[in-house]
Amino acid sequence: MHIDPNTPVVVGVGQAAERIDDPGYRAMSPVELAAAAARAALEDCDAEFASVAAVIDTVAGVRQFEISGPVATAPLGRSNNYPRSVANRLGANPARAILEVVGGQGPQHLINELAGQIAAGRCGAALIFGSDATSTLRYFARAEAKPDFTETVEGDLEDRGQGIDGLISRYTVVHGLIDAPTQYGLLENARRAGTGLGPADYLRRMGELFAPFSKVAAGNPFAAAPVERTVEELITVTERNRMISNPYPRLMVARDQVNQGAAALLMSVGTARRLGVPSDKWVFLHGHVDLEEQSLLERPDLGHAPSAVLAATEALDMAGIGVEDVATFDLYSCFPVPVFNICDGLGIAPDDPRGLTVTGGLPFFGGAGNNYSMHAVAETVTRMRRAPGHFGLVGANGGILSKYSVGVYSTAPTAWQPERNAELQSRIDSGPTVPVTENADGPGTVETYTVRRDDGRPTGIIIGRLDDGSRFLSTTEDDELIALLTDGDPLGARVRVRSFDYGNRCFP
Repeated sequence: MHIDPNTPVVVGVGQAAERIDDPGYRAMSPVELAAAAARAALEDCDAEFASVAAVIDTVAGVRQFEISGPVATAPLGRSNNYPRSVANRLGANPARAILEVVGGQGPQHLINELAGQIAAGRCGAALIFGSDATSTLRYFARAEAKPDFTETVEGDLEDRGQGIDGLISRYTVVHGLIDAPTQYGLLENARRAGTGLGPADYLRRMGELFAPFSKVAAGNPFAAAPVERTVEELITVTERNRMISNPYPRLMVARDQVNQGAAALLMSVGTARRLGVPSDKWVFLHGHVDLEEQSLLERPDLGHAPSAVLAATEALDMAGIGVEDVATFDLYSCFPVPVFNICDGLGIAPDDPRGLTVTGGLPFFGGAGNNYSMHAVAETVTRMRRAPGHFGLVGANGGILSKYSVGVYSTAPTAWQPERNAELQSRIDSGPTVPVTENADGPGTVETYTVRRDDGRPTGIIIGRLDDGSRFLSTTEDDELIALLTDGDPLGARVRVRSFDYGNRCFP
């Protein structure tokens, strides 16, 4: 088939990683990890390195975990211009440098966005990368002699900010929704409510979902925790597998202690031909969608995110295939519920023999914050080259099931298709919502819950419904209610809620 020379293709992918206990551990900075992965991506395209570096006109960096929160700090120092620090190490001098917003959707979103820029003729070659050195940061936290990762480089930077507006509010922060396990624990228990399963049976389902992920991680040289785990290991609460936030033991949550980097190189077919990139290196983006979910407390069903399912469905439709035609999946797995959400929506069995991850997933491969799915893309592109004509799907999740970006990859040539994100987003935005009563008083029903453990002290967090149907958020330290939340099954239980200046409190 004739291929328009502006058609975007992924021509190179690369990964880098080190572990503290590696014999050659170097204490690489985030910039060094990203540069190592980016160098591997440029070498992967099998063209002359300097020539490839010279044509890169756009670099985009995924924001590191340590600069992602409103009060986040970089204790070992940081680059003032992360994308250009990486570009400098490659001998590249791009006209444009981007630092993306917070969220695990970031890698796939950037690929979708910049592929569209290439198709429109506004970009010839783009290098996208991300990295985290959170394991090294912890390792040197109390050390007297520490590496200094501070860098100051010149050049413009399109810093898009953290992009967390709408994901948090004073109302949610006052009630303890300040960390991912707490937020996702609420969503997970909301999904359990729809299954009819009790806490123990649902915990086992989560373990059955994730045990195969750990087997994939055990065979991945870039994995932060390459250890195969049994279902029993995952679900048995011990001192080393302590409960983080109900219903999650430690081994069920994303591993945030990693030293990893990953990168992808995109360019137009015309640029690839001019540089002599072999066509067997080209991987086409057959489907690409980016959508956002409704505000957390207004969602009709807290256990599901229809926007993510719609994004995956639309990406498959754009590719002209069905879910049965996908050879590999990587479904974002910071916790079980984002994986279950796509499985529920697309009719994929949790034990589908194709597997649901190509990396090993965030709890086992590792996922410090925002760049995990770049590794998923790298693995998917590599697998697609080994199986020409097959299709691989990457689903990237951000926020509190808030943002979802999907890419469908294949070596099969295809014309670029414009996205329909705005039209699809309007469908999500115009859907029904649940009214929220911020200052709640009176009887109500537990809709979902979790229990945080701050310095060992349990605090219950409850999302419930007042008798008028409106939703409220509250906390509790009542011993009787805490016992029900931790040892019983409070879903559907009747409670009393009172409002105070410092937030809502629940009582039996």
